[in-house]
Amino acid sequence: MRRTPWLVILLLLALGAYLAPERASSPFTTNIRLTPNPQVVGAEELPTDTRALFQKSRPATVRVTTLTDAGAIGIGTGFFVNDAGLLLTAYHVVDGGRLFTVTTFSGQKFSADLIGFDNAADVALLKIRTRGKVPYLNVTTRAPRVGEQVLAIGNSREQFLQPRRGRLLSLNADAGEADFPDGTLEMSAPLAPGDSGGPIIDGNGEAIGVVSYIRVNSQDETLASYAVPVTQNGALYRSLRSGEKKDVPAIGIAFDRTHDGVTDPPGAVISLVPRGGPAARAGLRAPKLDADGNVVRFGDIITAVDGTRTRSANDVIFEIRRRHIGETVTLTVQRGDQSLRVPLKLVAKGSIAYEE
Repeated sequence: MRRTPWLVILLLLALGAYLAPERASSPFTTNIRLTPNPQVVGAEELPTDTRALFQKSRPATVRVTTLTDAGAIGIGTGFFVNDAGLLLTAYHVVDGGRLFTVTTFSGQKFSADLIGFDNAADVALLKIRTRGKVPYLNVTTRAPRVGEQVLAIGNSREQFLQPRRGRLLSLNADAGEADFPDGTLEMSAPLAPGDSGGPIIDGNGEAIGVVSYIRVNSQDETLASYAVPVTQNGALYRSLRSGEKKDVPAIGIAFDRTHDGVTDPPGAVISLVPRGGPAARAGLRAPKLDADGNVVRFGDIITAVDGTRTRSANDVIFEIRRRHIGETVTLTVQRGDQSLRVPLKLVAKGSIAYEE
């Protein structure tokens, strides 16, 4: 999920959902029945070698709490990668955040600063404000192997830094959604919202990935979890360590997924146009509601980007993400019986205040 607002959690059948930070006051719930139901195993039930690995790795993992300008609080996971307090987490855990608090296994709390991020890859690097040293996980230097056992540690289900064990199923997974990262590690670990940003640990105790999203297979309702791979010498990890901040282009809208692609003509239906963004300045319209909250007018429908037909929100996001911040695009917009051509300039997604 790239959220609008960012704490809204979507579990999309057959596509997937980011393991978004859990709302402190409203933990993730779903009425989807999974077969087989993912089993969360407590530390005492782990095999001896996995339990030892968990106990050794757990002090290097943390809970990440994010406060946004709108006052929303989200909870995710992270892990230290050096003794000076650098830590990796998922970008969507900190996206839109104003203040970041890191709680360690020992219960210490630290403020943290955002050092670098890659929005498209869904990975961020924070640093806690400390002069002391902290336990950390080595980031791997090797390629992951399909079939190997992996261990995740996370904060889902209102738990604190608990184990989620599984097996690595495949490499270079296709997310199926334009705003989710591709090239991820697919696993059988029973992850859930709140685990985002946590480590995927191999049998050597090294971090091989950063937890990102889940997917439910619509045919057999089995669950798979996904993590962004990281290596010591990889371009992603090096860019984060160097302080690069890579955002994605955006036009400043959110989509109505209920009516996505089922309008006439089919297109991406706008549900929200935040103030001050390119879409708002260009005059794009969100739905109009009556006093009871009922829709009396649908939002504009985007049917093409620079002449390329877009039949869904995913199509629009894909076309926007292919371009660069600062470029101008022309949207074809259906507004009632009118077909409009609307030029607008792409901006960094992080510059748009979706929550106001």
